Amino acid sequence: MKYQYEATRSSARAGSRVKKFMRQSQLFTRTQKEAPKDEVSLNAQLLIRAGFIHKELAGVYAYMPLGLRVLEKIKKIVREEMNAVGGQEVMMTTLQPKDIWEKTDRWDDAKVDNWFKTKLVNGTELGVGLTHEEPIVDAISNYLSSYKDMPFAVYQIQNKFRNELRAKGGLLRGREFVMKDMYTFSRSQEEHEQEYEKIIEAYKRVFDRLGIGNITYRTYADGGIFTPRFSDEWQTICDNGEDVIYVDESRKVAINKEIMSDDNLNKLGLKREDLIEKRGSEAGNTFHLESKYTDALGLYYTDEKSEKQSIIMGCYGIGISRLMGVIAELFADEKGLVWPEAVAPFKVHLLKLKGKSENSEVDQIADKLYAELSAAGVEVLYDDREVSAGEKFADADLIGLPYRLVVSEKSLKAGGVELKKRSEANSEIITPEAAMKKLA
Repeated sequence: MKYQYEATRSSARAGSRVKKFMRQSQLFTRTQKEAPKDEVSLNAQLLIRAGFIHKELAGVYAYMPLGLRVLEKIKKIVREEMNAVGGQEVMMTTLQPKDIWEKTDRWDDAKVDNWFKTKLVNGTELGVGLTHEEPIVDAISNYLSSYKDMPFAVYQIQNKFRNELRAKGGLLRGREFVMKDMYTFSRSQEEHEQEYEKIIEAYKRVFDRLGIGNITYRTYADGGIFTPRFSDEWQTICDNGEDVIYVDESRKVAINKEIMSDDNLNKLGLKREDLIEKRGSEAGNTFHLESKYTDALGLYYTDEKSEKQSIIMGCYGIGISRLMGVIAELFADEKGLVWPEAVAPFKVHLLKLKGKSENSEVDQIADKLYAELSAAGVEVLYDDREVSAGEKFADADLIGLPYRLVVSEKSLKAGGVELKKRSEANSEIITPEAAMKKLA
């Protein structure tokens, strides 16, 4: 059966655009049957085997082409929602001067024990960025003086470094990781609370878009080195999560086991009998910083009466690489990864199966589908390798793209091409034209 599957004018001119997508024969990474024996976390096992990440050492991973695409899509979602609430993106330095941390009493290892620190050749001590409250206040001090300058929010997406004692959770607990950290500056406590809740709503949209909103809870926790108030962790229910939380399903909130006490339950208006114990993985956190850092670093503003006033800060973190690990843990089955479409490295895995005979029709239809889908803006990973069908199917399941599209002698005899969702068991045979309509 011959298909007159003609390219559109736009796809006829799309030769260079197709190169933006990926032929698997040109992908330098390969899948592996087994993960490193010392890797105990499910997310890292799957991501290493599928060629998304490379383990340098415990808690330190490099992102290969497929993994980087996932990371960038998570960043894009986070960036869009932070911009939507008025966030202004910056990029701060990794190396940080000692003196500003001494002013806030956080340089001493007895106060903050998970620092990486280094020295210049002349002996000057530097911190390797684990968080950026002090540096952001130092930078903002050049621009903020009047009440008219606030409120505003700045954020960045960059690598952070923490000297974790336990780094066995894959991307869930890293020594080097990618994080979005945002900081708000407000004139009063009331204004801060409004800004804080506005960003809380943005967080909910982020998690909804990532496909984990229904299992991610605003969780009351210890403020740690950041604030004496309760912080808000964003805990995603995960069997392999490191935290134990207690969830109030009716209110869509939870409390971390670390602060679980009758006194704290009363403060938060929670009832012990309403709480269900679950395991969670922390996907983000938000803190009320009050004026701790601005006061310590001498940053104030002048109000309408020309009087000096303290500036109230908030801090808002989302673990970009950690989210990649959480999603890998949650959306997987016995065959491999099952990426949600919003963050999948490609939407479609196109498999060309030529069988034992040379079949130009299989080549023609597979190549045209690749060109047409690419021209239509559909991200395609095209498995054009000269390997067995069994290996292609196994790799497709392990890599876990949302749709698998197979062109083979068998599918053509059955009436077209085979389309299957990775999350579903059954496939269907449809014409190439119908496949285009569904996928584009």
